[in-house]
Amino acid sequence: MTEQYVFEPERRDLAMVCREMFNRKNTNVAGGNISVKITASKDIDFGIVHIKKNHDYIIMTPTMMSESWYEKLDGSQILVVDLENGKQIDGVGRLTREINMHIEAYKANPGITCVYHSHAEESMFWATIGQDMPNVTEITSDTMSLKKIKCLPYRPACSKELADLVHENLVAIGDDALENIFLLNSHGVLITCTDLHAATRILETVEWNAKIAYQETIFKSLGLLKNYKSCGKDTTAFLD
Repeated sequence: MTEQYVFEPERRDLAMVCREMFNRKNTNVAGGNISVKITASKDIDFGIVHIKKNHDYIIMTPTMMSESWYEKLDGSQILVVDLENGKQIDGVGRLTREINMHIEAYKANPGITCVYHSHAEESMFWATIGQDMPNVTEITSDTMSLKKIKCLPYRPACSKELADLVHENLVAIGDDALENIFLLNSHGVLITCTDLHAATRILETVEWNAKIAYQETIFKSLGLLKNYKSCGKDTTAFLD
């Protein structure tokens, strides 16, 4: 089938993931944003859009995707951005002001191919109190490479200060940035990954962990638990 616009399959896939993120309540109507890096495999001339072989682009959700459309996006509404200069070259809609945070994440590690930000409800609890999230469930601590679920210090949303902070912390963890989630103080979560659907899995499993960790914290405060429990034993793993 002939593609109607550049990177059509990838943009349709991202639009579908956005709908599921919203429908599964992994963000709220206030927003969130997702981008995926694509290195063009060939030169493409698509009307006025010119794609250069071996050049890096990102496809990205538009601003107001939740408020205006409840994330019921068509692939054509997913934007195409030249990663080198941050300019939008295709897509119906406008760039979010958080484009700078995405670009700084990609600069931090060339292996990152997905940057996924949401206002996930359970994780937002830990982010809002500015505390690292206890990592207690098997799926986050054993079967995924996630270690500490760290909360970054507060910086205003969409600011250069936040983008720089994200860049600095991703550089500091090296290749762990290829499958990582940070809590953004009072602003939600930021996932960096090598695959869009893997990033979605991280968000969903960390949301479960956030709820369970909250319940364990309540039990500890009531004296019903002495320590956090994980995988059948007391644990302080990933809490230091």
